[in-house]
Amino acid sequence: MSGSRGEVGARLGATATAGMERWRDRLALVTGASGGIGAAVARALVQQGLKVVGCARTVGNIEGRGWYHVGQRKRSVSTSSPFLEELAAECKSAGYPGTLIPHRCDLSSEEDILSMFSAVRSQHSGVDICINNAGLARPDTLLSGSTSGWKDMFNVNVLGLSICTREAYQSMKERKVDDGHIININSMYGHQVSPHSVIHFYSATKYAVTALTEGLRQELREAQTHIRATCLKPEDVAEAVLYVLSTPPHVQIGDIQMRPTEQVI
Repeated sequence: MSGSRGEVGARLGATATAGMERWRDRLALVTGASGGIGAAVARALVQQGLKVVGCARTVGNIEGRGWYHVGQRKRSVSTSSPFLEELAAECKSAGYPGTLIPHRCDLSSEEDILSMFSAVRSQHSGVDICINNAGLARPDTLLSGSTSGWKDMFNVNVLGLSICTREAYQSMKERKVDDGHIININSMYGHQVSPHSVIHFYSATKYAVTALTEGLRQELREAQTHIRATCLKPEDVAEAVLYVLSTPPHVQIGDIQMRPTEQVI
């Protein structure tokens, strides 16, 4: 898909709006929803009339603890604004047809994840869309990085995502939902290895997400279900999420990669 970020976003948004009606009043889970991409996706879904459970480690102020250096720049993986409670209030005051429900969940803890899905089951019946957006990066190189830093990244980026995927699928299967969607928000580092050493382990976890998404697609096909799996890379992600959700149930979009024209990797 070619064009500037604005042009691509406009085209995706226009195409998506018409196909989102079937998702109205259904439930989407968005992880890492306290800021950045996750908050934008949660807001876009609420605007389309969905009930959105937005989860984050805290639902108030969330500090950006994961970070890495790229060249001379320091990049933050998580942001401190908007906070989930503020975003929920903003969506309500704006009169959006959907609802944002903040939920605290530490995605490095299986107990927390299972508790969240149990709460969703008891209060809202279950999950129809699972958007695995949460991600963590730490500046731990392969030659001198800390084992704890590697574990932190692996636990959130690979295990947390996989547990959420499993539980979302089971939720859909229990309720005979055959048109659900699981979307993994990935990174270009899941397709290319950066020359910056502090990215290498993080990149490995994102390559895992690429493999997990394709493996999930194959397992869903073998299970003879129409639940779909899609992998998205940042840049205009909110519009891309609406686009893939709006496609007809018989259409499978496995992967969309988007980046600014000036970006090297």
